[in-house]
Amino acid sequence: MRGRENGCHTMPDHPNQPLGELVPDWKPPPPPAREVMQGRFCRLEPLSVENHARQLFEANALDASGSNWTYLPYGPFTEFEDYVAWLEKQCLGFDPLFFAIVEAKSGEAMGVASYLRITPDCGSIEVGHLNFSRRLQRTPAATEAMFLMMRRAFELGYRRYEWKCDSLNEPSRKAALRLGLSFEGIFRQATVRKGRNRDTAWYAAIDKEWPALCAAFEQWLCPSNFDEQGKQHVSLASLTRAA
Repeated sequence: MRGRENGCHTMPDHPNQPLGELVPDWKPPPPPAREVMQGRFCRLEPLSVENHARQLFEANALDASGSNWTYLPYGPFTEFEDYVAWLEKQCLGFDPLFFAIVEAKSGEAMGVASYLRITPDCGSIEVGHLNFSRRLQRTPAATEAMFLMMRRAFELGYRRYEWKCDSLNEPSRKAALRLGLSFEGIFRQATVRKGRNRDTAWYAAIDKEWPALCAAFEQWLCPSNFDEQGKQHVSLASLTRAA
């Protein structure tokens, strides 16, 4: 129904329809900056061809089968010049915003991660283009890198942190759950990658969940959670499930 005020038609303030909750104090956050994110096991440095390309290429070369590239829309790169050309063309902008994951102990770049589909007006941001070399996989540095990315996004004021992957990429799907993101569904025939269909699995965490997830990460990353050989006492999955 329409109401009348001063001879003009007006819509009622509260139509008899369900409405989303008010978010009166929220403001669109700024885009993430090209700044270092420092952790204990690693740091994330804005990707630089000069500083990181050679180390990343050599770390990626440890994956002789090229399986790390299976679910990515590019690669593998067998020639350094081709890898550099790809970095220069695709990885030096602001969306996607790429970071090199540098291990603290060695000071060497061992993987990459990026923010993408950065949408401040909606308060959403995605993490993706993840490529962890054999040297980085299953290490505390790999987990800490994901924590640093998520923490920065929520500290900036984003409401929604997304993770999307090929629905057939079981390791990525398990990683999303381990990190505390919730499965939201499958987008069937979402795109075509390397000549093949891709159904995309969606995961996300939202700002209301972040305080509990942050506490879970901090507990897992605490030095007391690791023995002298670096083996964890409590798994991250158990902590994020509880959160």
